[in-house]
Amino acid sequence: MAISFNSIPSSLRVPLVYIEFDNSRANTGPAGLNYKLLVLGQKLVAGTQAAGVPVRVTSADQAGELFGRGSQLHAMFVAIKAADRFLETWAIALADDAAGVAAAGSITFAGLATESGVVNLYIGGTRVRAGVGSGDAGADVATTLAAAINANTDLPVTAAVDGVTAEKVNLTCRWKGATGNDLDLRLNYYAGEKLPSGVTATITAMSAGAANPDVAGAIAGFGDEWWNAIVMPWNDTANLDALKAEMLNRWGPTVQREGLVWFSFRGTHGETGTFGSGRNDHLATIMPVGKSPTSPWIMAAVNAVIGIGSIARDPARPLQTLVLPGVLPPAPGDRWTLEERNLLLYDGASTYFVDAGGQVCIERQVTTYQKNAYGVDDPSYLDVTTPYTLGYLRYATKARITQKFPRHKLADDGTKFGPGQAIVTPSVIRAELLALFRELEELGLVENFDQYAEDLVVERDATDRNRVNVLGNPDLVNGFVIFAKQIQFIL
Repeated sequence: MAISFNSIPSSLRVPLVYIEFDNSRANTGPAGLNYKLLVLGQKLVAGTQAAGVPVRVTSADQAGELFGRGSQLHAMFVAIKAADRFLETWAIALADDAAGVAAAGSITFAGLATESGVVNLYIGGTRVRAGVGSGDAGADVATTLAAAINANTDLPVTAAVDGVTAEKVNLTCRWKGATGNDLDLRLNYYAGEKLPSGVTATITAMSAGAANPDVAGAIAGFGDEWWNAIVMPWNDTANLDALKAEMLNRWGPTVQREGLVWFSFRGTHGETGTFGSGRNDHLATIMPVGKSPTSPWIMAAVNAVIGIGSIARDPARPLQTLVLPGVLPPAPGDRWTLEERNLLLYDGASTYFVDAGGQVCIERQVTTYQKNAYGVDDPSYLDVTTPYTLGYLRYATKARITQKFPRHKLADDGTKFGPGQAIVTPSVIRAELLALFRELEELGLVENFDQYAEDLVVERDATDRNRVNVLGNPDLVNGFVIFAKQIQFIL
């Protein structure tokens, strides 16, 4: 019997017809990959979801129930679902660290209103409005504003009029940890907004938050799931290093569940450059917020869902010009210049620009990888599209080989086996790899087929005769990032 059957026994004597199905040749073209976004963050006690356990999140309202309204994770999913309702999103929530301290800030009013008006306070980019009547004193404004803040349970802070200074509103982050220090507080973001005449205000920035949760509690919940992108709200070194080690393990050849960590940072240009230079990881990408009112964890969430949405459609296509919905731009005078943004791209930090319509757009999404093991500048993993494209090529190759040759025998080239035998040879595998390359070429992921075919080595292992070793050098398609032209004009 020359044909290799999977299920029909060779010892059958009972008549008549037995037919089995084999799907090894059913699928054509490169395998599709279902991208998943995993969001890490903190929950409130009111949240019903157990800490450290992955859960799929389909709406912002569901996130509010799972993690508590006004929680860090709830706010992240409000932003995510407003930016992309269709990407599959999951979350792992962590409770506050037992030693955590909540960040706090305040706003203090003075004077006497000589006109009616409105106080426009922005908390992490979300506006809270409090009406002011002519003749209101600072204590009246403080009371009205505190009530308006507490009426919005989706805000990341709670408010209370100070017990000593009646003109002062104390603000406390709903969760504990250092992330609360990055909550932006400001008045009058949009043109035309102003305090009523006679009223002044002094803002004390959020501070004193300490002790983020340990990301190890989230990593333990990763399991064997493939998370193509992970949103990381905590940017302290200990947590980033722990997640880096986990992602490197997942990138390895025995796991093959690669993904990138997306996070953010608030600081001056100098602080951002120093922070970015301190990271060197091809599986992580940072989008700084600069002086945007938007919180870093919201920036990370929106950047990730928009970026991975594009990568899911085409992992090699650059992300430049993609709009980050809901992210508020810095004031014109606070935006980094071209020269400053260029420096950041050498410091392992991605950059954004603000278009004519006031939308924040990705300018270039880079990894934090900057130097090789010898400390030499190395741009091999500069753009996030490179590791994502490599990850897809590996997945497509694995899917093709396991689909076509799931239970095959291995023989040398030239072996005279009968038609229908489940046998594969190095030359058959080589031909399959070349065919796959052509398909990937049509998708615009690779180029230079002739060179790839010339360099491709497929051989049977000399020691382990059950093993085939392959050396391939695919030439990845690059992104069209820079157009440079010199015009030599003639008068």
